[in-house]
Amino acid sequence: MFSPNSTAFHIWQPAAWLRVSGEDASNFIQGQLTNDLRNLMARGAVYGLWLNQKGRVVADSFVMRGNEPGVFCLGSYFSSAAVIRERLEAYIIADDVVIEDQSAEWRGVSVFGAVEHGALRQAIPNSLVFSGRRGTEESSEWIFPAAEEVKVRTLLAKGSELNEVEMERRRVMSGIPSVPQDIGLGELPNEGGLERDAISYTKGCYLGQEVMARLKSMGKVRRKLQRVTGSGAPPAVPVDLWQDGRKVGELRSIAPLAEGYAGLALLTLMHVQPAMGLSLAADTAPTITLTETA
Repeated sequence: MFSPNSTAFHIWQPAAWLRVSGEDASNFIQGQLTNDLRNLMARGAVYGLWLNQKGRVVADSFVMRGNEPGVFCLGSYFSSAAVIRERLEAYIIADDVVIEDQSAEWRGVSVFGAVEHGALRQAIPNSLVFSGRRGTEESSEWIFPAAEEVKVRTLLAKGSELNEVEMERRRVMSGIPSVPQDIGLGELPNEGGLERDAISYTKGCYLGQEVMARLKSMGKVRRKLQRVTGSGAPPAVPVDLWQDGRKVGELRSIAPLAEGYAGLALLTLMHVQPAMGLSLAADTAPTITLTETA
């Protein structure tokens, strides 16, 4: 049940909200996304990646059915609409597929805790609801027309609104990569642990699929996104990380804590000694501790 009196929520502007239509829309998306659209019926939305031919991460998004027959919506927290659209349109050849950027026309609200998706859809006509990726706590994403924001805020008025700093803290502490800030064009999905939720190894061909199959067979990557904690003032990111005078990675995201900060760092697995601290410069003392794999 939707219980606004005890709901924590965060209203956000999608970095991408694309409408994909046309007779070939379903087959086209299935042939490009790393995850399997056949899971839409069970989950409401599928989270996946858009890779290049080398298996590097271009962008991420949720994919869901729109409110019109044959229409799909692609939404992303952080990957831009322009990047996703350019990536997809580059592979439209003879397909009947139309991609429209409607990002400015929609808003999202992350609702934390157990809520009934049907109740949210009923509260705002034409809205869409699916399970989110905001942290370890259960959350739902409620996507609605921008013109309905006042009504949504009224419905949630007795709840607790979370700011951007708190949302980033939840994400970092949960080890959830931001694409492309933490994992982007220079990285493979497996370096951010994204193969767990975003990759299907059984759906068949998509761009970058051969690289993903080889990685699954090999079972190893040379770098990994790790959660760290630091003392002192949070640095501007991205920033290089050092250990014993050797550059061993880069701090990509940070979130202030009551004392110090938490962060996500992409680190080489060959040279990092987990028991040793990390430094922000080659000639300074360690101020960062490796917490765990993200």
